[in-house]
Amino acid sequence: MAFDGITIACMAHELQKKLTGARITKIAQPEADELLLTLKSREGSYRLLLSASASLPLVYLTDTNKQSPLTAPNFCMLLRKHLSGGRIVSVTQPSLERILRFEVEHLDEMGDLCRKYLITEIMGKHSNIIFCTDTDQIIDSIKHVSAQMSSVREVLPGRTYFIPDTQGKANPMDITEKAFTELVGKKAAKLSKALYTSLTGLSSVAAEEICALASLDSDRAVNACTSEELIHLYRTFCRYLEPVRTGAYTPAIYYDGKTPAEFSCLPLTIYDHCQKKTFSSVSEVLEQYYAQKNILTRIRQKSTDLRRIVQTALERNVKKYDLQAKQLKDTEKRERYRIYGELINTYGYGVEPGSKSFQALNYYTGEEITIPLDPQIPVQENAKKYFDKYGKLKRTCEAVTTLLAETKAEIEHLHSIQTALDIALQEEDLVQIKEELMQAGYIRKRNPGSKRPKITSRPFHYISSDGYHMYVGKNNLQNEELTFQTARGNDWWFHAKGAPGSHVIVQSGGDELPDRTFEEAARLAAYYSSNRGADKVEIDYVEKKHVKKPNKAKPGFVVYYTNYSMMIDSDISGIRQL
Repeated sequence: MAFDGITIACMAHELQKKLTGARITKIAQPEADELLLTLKSREGSYRLLLSASASLPLVYLTDTNKQSPLTAPNFCMLLRKHLSGGRIVSVTQPSLERILRFEVEHLDEMGDLCRKYLITEIMGKHSNIIFCTDTDQIIDSIKHVSAQMSSVREVLPGRTYFIPDTQGKANPMDITEKAFTELVGKKAAKLSKALYTSLTGLSSVAAEEICALASLDSDRAVNACTSEELIHLYRTFCRYLEPVRTGAYTPAIYYDGKTPAEFSCLPLTIYDHCQKKTFSSVSEVLEQYYAQKNILTRIRQKSTDLRRIVQTALERNVKKYDLQAKQLKDTEKRERYRIYGELINTYGYGVEPGSKSFQALNYYTGEEITIPLDPQIPVQENAKKYFDKYGKLKRTCEAVTTLLAETKAEIEHLHSIQTALDIALQEEDLVQIKEELMQAGYIRKRNPGSKRPKITSRPFHYISSDGYHMYVGKNNLQNEELTFQTARGNDWWFHAKGAPGSHVIVQSGGDELPDRTFEEAARLAAYYSSNRGADKVEIDYVEKKHVKKPNKAKPGFVVYYTNYSMMIDSDISGIRQL
């Protein structure tokens, strides 16, 4: 479910219960659009994450700390000046809007008690964190929105804060039966869409659930519904929102197999076919559901420049490869020119001068062919002309064949870097990828006097069900280090066949590995490859001593001639990571 008004209502209820009276002891801004507040109450300490990320805005309590920049941003410094030591008075949600309003009591410069508001708006790309006075005057915001950026509302210091127009949507908490039937009934849309476009705070999933509880087809057109059905829908809608009024939430995640399919703070009967796992707080649900997604979103943002460099280089090399392949195809006619020259030398003595062509028997195939001639030059000069063409095309073929192999290797290398960028989970993982791009000449090398960044990224470390250590390279430089420095001769090496991906090393310790360990290592190789998610992936595996690196080969490129293969899925959920 989207982070909708119902989820925010549940979050407001949870935060009001836990944070009322808590004091703000620390304010950090680990990301440009994210705050991390540390609070202390009688019950203990809490960390509150407020994220206004355009791709994944969130608010939840977390146990995880985040590293902050050495120099705090201006917005963070402003909040520290005003709110450090402040006390949370209340956490409220206006109507069922996707907004949380934190009322904070603190002492001003004169020692007088005053109140401020920290308002978090969870509105997709328009998400923001806004700091206001008790008279709703904006002091500052984590994102400034000028009139050039939005004609609806400016978010700038000194402006008056107000909630943006909800485009004719009604407050679901106080809408009457008559207003509901009129507002929903006039929509020219299917029933579920009419619900979430008419009422604030409802997501499409919540609308689908309300229709299912009312036993009405969510895809049915509104104008096909009778007034009795709309009244029945309204009463079902009121029963569905009753837990929001009473605070009787049941946060849960619904799993389709091992994959989280949906989360909700109210029961979802439309997901009865899924396995349901309930939680004591909505913060736990959000952290578990979005934690991995948030990490991947952040690292993808940080790797944007590297991805653009790799994509540009890849497109350039693909175009080059296509041109070289066309050039190579054009050289295929070189043998025909050689045969023409030989046949002219063999049979050309009987051809009359000025002839435009002549018939000759091709003694290679036994067929009679027509050989074109240039009537302006002697017949024997035509033979020389054809031999010259043959020689030129032969030299071109040899040169282009070499260039084509080099370009193909470069394309494979760039595809492997793209896969490494997909595998990267932390910012330090990008350092080695950037280093590799520098070595390849795609990024300008640092000045000789500049300090080289410290490499802290290490390969993934897993342990098999049988107790054998398995290592997975995150990029080509780590792949090379694992294979040729870490691994011993009798260790086992795994890699997805014909696809860019990680080298997987299993330290055998001289033992004969159990079948289960082979399968788990193969799953790791499948998962950390470009074929991740496929039902079956072909994996090559061989003892490390049979893996060689050709001279002048790209990082991570190896060859092997004796190997085993297996087909395996890419599910690594049961493999323990250290």
